[in-house]
Amino acid sequence: MHIKELFSLEGKYALVTGGAGNYGKCIVEALLEAGAQVVVSSRNASKAEAELNRYFSTYRTWCVVEMDQEDLTSLERGMHDILSFFPKIDIFVNNAVSRPMRSYADDIAHFQQSMEVNATGMFYLLRLVAEHMGRMGSGSVINIASMMGMKGPDYSNYIGTSMGDLPPDYFFHNAGLINLNRFMAKKYVGKNIRFNCISPGGLWNNQDERFLDNYCAKVPLGRLANKDDIKGLIVLLASAAGAYINGENILMDGGLNA
Repeated sequence: MHIKELFSLEGKYALVTGGAGNYGKCIVEALLEAGAQVVVSSRNASKAEAELNRYFSTYRTWCVVEMDQEDLTSLERGMHDILSFFPKIDIFVNNAVSRPMRSYADDIAHFQQSMEVNATGMFYLLRLVAEHMGRMGSGSVINIASMMGMKGPDYSNYIGTSMGDLPPDYFFHNAGLINLNRFMAKKYVGKNIRFNCISPGGLWNNQDERFLDNYCAKVPLGRLANKDDIKGLIVLLASAAGAYINGENILMDGGLNA
């Protein structure tokens, strides 16, 4: 197969959760540029649609559906809505994340809420999509975790800033997602579904200058990720070019943890 065909997503249908977020928009852009039709799920569909219109108004191959990972019924309803206008889901980018917990000593109810969204709700939707892909006979699932699911925090990055009181739930559920990805790859043996994980490092987003100095001094490439860095990985894992990559977690951090 020609290399352009290997990376093409023409004729493919993709679901992206959290597609209006910072990394989410990069992911949606990659899929659209590679030729996929994309549905973005959001707990606030009108807000997400307005945000995505700012970036992708020239494309006619995307839409938004309302799905709230804190409400399992809304996930079932959203799947029904998606499959009423898409014949199938070929690609699922599991990207949505909620951050109700703001610090280590935050109210424990916020940790519980985080688990409802980022563990229970996330897994329920992942299972719904995987079962659909199993019935269809193929699919590619891309779970978006974080390097924070692989490493403990480096508090020296926050010296001289007002940042640094980090919430533990983010580390907890990202570590769980990385191993859940391995579980899913083994669970669906013989179903022609691939499960892979991307664990990005920091994305540049106008952070505190002192934080940027502290962080970037440790990165061999000397910078945080930019908005293009995840796009190639997404298309690789979604397309035939990644057809023999399964059960992997790819650390995308510029060499920070090399």
